[in-house]
Amino acid sequence: MTVAGMVVAAALAAVALLAGTARARAWAILGALALTPVLLLAEIWDTPQVQSLRDRPALSVAGAAVALAAMGALAVLFARRPGALAVVAPAALPFRIPVEVGGTSASLLVPLYGVIGAATLAYALPRLMADEESHPLRPNSWMKRALAAMLVLYAVQAVYSPDTTKALEQVVFFYVPFALLFAVLRELDWTPRRLTWAFRVLLAEALVFVAVGFWEYLTRELLLNPKVIASNQVREYFRVNSLFFDPNIYGRFLVLVMLGLAGQLLWSRRPRNVWAAAAALLVLWGGLVLTLSQSSFAALLAGLAVLAWLRFGWRWVLPPAAAAAAVGIVLVLAFPGTLRLDLGSSEALDDATSGRVALVEGGLELARDRPLAGWGSGSFAHEYRRQDKGSGSQAVSASHTIPVTVAAEQGVVGLVVYFAFLALALVRLLDGAHRRAPRAVIGAAFVALVVHTWLYAAFLEDPMVWTVLAVGASLAGAPQRGGSPATSGRSDPSLPDGTPSRSIRSNSRRFSLRS
Repeated sequence: MTVAGMVVAAALAAVALLAGTARARAWAILGALALTPVLLLAEIWDTPQVQSLRDRPALSVAGAAVALAAMGALAVLFARRPGALAVVAPAALPFRIPVEVGGTSASLLVPLYGVIGAATLAYALPRLMADEESHPLRPNSWMKRALAAMLVLYAVQAVYSPDTTKALEQVVFFYVPFALLFAVLRELDWTPRRLTWAFRVLLAEALVFVAVGFWEYLTRELLLNPKVIASNQVREYFRVNSLFFDPNIYGRFLVLVMLGLAGQLLWSRRPRNVWAAAAALLVLWGGLVLTLSQSSFAALLAGLAVLAWLRFGWRWVLPPAAAAAAVGIVLVLAFPGTLRLDLGSSEALDDATSGRVALVEGGLELARDRPLAGWGSGSFAHEYRRQDKGSGSQAVSASHTIPVTVAAEQGVVGLVVYFAFLALALVRLLDGAHRRAPRAVIGAAFVALVVHTWLYAAFLEDPMVWTVLAVGASLAGAPQRGGSPATSGRSDPSLPDGTPSRSIRSNSRRFSLRS
C-alpha cells in the first residue's frame, strides 16, 4: 500500500506542476501535502520513535497543535505578504536537524518543511475560493514537464525495487515536498527587491557558517557528524562542516553564495560594491578551503566558467580553461607522488577520491546487469551490498555520481529522462541569461550544482536545486518591462546590477536588483 501511495503522491506533485488551471493545481498541492505525512507515518508506525510518541498522546497532540498553529500563522503571513516567502524560504534552506526515523538517524530539513507547508497553504487556499481569472498561470515549459516526468518515473520504478523503504524516503522527504516548493516559488513574482533580500539572507548565513567553521578549525572540534569527527582523528588533515552534517554540502552552499558575489564583481560598476563583494569572497573562500571538498572546488570552477562565458564570451574562457587543464594533466603525470596518486593502482586512486572509484565501478557493474530498467529506485545500496561489491559503509552513500546511480537504479529509461531534463534545464536557464545578471548567476549556480552531484551525490534530494530551478524558470519567463525597476540603471550592493556583457551591444539594458 505504501508503494501505491508513493506513486499517487508523485502523480499529485506532477499535477501540481503541470495542471492547466489554478484550482486543479491547488487541489493537487493540498492532496500531496496531506498524503506525504500519512505515508511516512504508515512506514514508521511500529518504530520505537513513534511508539514513544504513542505512549504520550497528550504531549504528542500538544506538539502537533503547536506546529500546526505556527504553520498557520506563517501561511497567513505569506498570503498577506507574498514577498516574505522570498526571504523565509532561502533562510530555511540550509538547516538540517538530526531526527531518528525508522530506527536510523537522518538529518532532515525540518524548518524548511514547515515553510513548505505554510507556503503551499497560502498558495492553494486562495485559488480554491477565487475565480480562475484571479490567478492566471504561467505557461508550462518543457523543463518543467521533464522534471515532472523524472518525479513520476522514480516513484513508478520503485514498484520493483528491492528496497522500497529507501525509495519511499526519497519521495516523502525530498521529491514531493521540494516539488511543491518549486511550484510555489515558480509562480512567485521575483522582483528585484525580493532577489536582493533573498541573496542578502543567504550571504549573511554563509558568513555565520564560515565563522563557525573557523572556530571548528582553530579548536579542532566539530559540532556535528561523528563520521567526520572520527575521520579527522586518523587523517593528517582536518575538515570542517560548520553547522552542516556533511562538509561537501557545506561547501556546496558556500559555492552558490560565492557565485552570486562573483556576479557582483563581473557586472557591477560601483567600486564600493566591487570591494565589498571581493572582501566577502575572500572570507568565503577561506571557509571553502577548510572543507577540503573536492567536489565543491570543481563546482566553483564550473560556475565561474559559466559566469565568465556569459559576461565575456567563449574567447575569454577557453584559453585559460585549456591552460588550467594542461597544467593539471602535467602535475598528475609528472608529479603523482606529490599529489599522492598512483596511476597504476586502482586502490590508490580510490583512496585519493575518498572511495568514489570503487563506488562508480560497482555502480557500472550493476547497470550492466540490468541495462534497460535498472534494479529499481532506491536500490543502489541494497544491491551493492548484496552482490559483495563493497562494505555497508560505502554503499549507504550510493555511487557519489548521479548518472551512475540513475543507470544502476533506473537503467537506460531513467538516464534518457535525466539527460533530457538536464538539456532542457540548461536551455531554459542559460538562453538569454547574458542580458540579466541575476539570470546569469542562477544559470551558473545550476551548472555548479550539476557538477557537484556528478562528483558527490544529492541532486533532487537537495532543496537548493529545486529553488535555483524555480527562480531561474520564473526569471526566464518574466517579460522585460520597460521603465520598471528591473531594467533601471541603478545598481544594488548585494547582487549584480546586470551591466550588459561586452559582447552584447548597447541596446541591452542594465539590470538592477533594487526596486
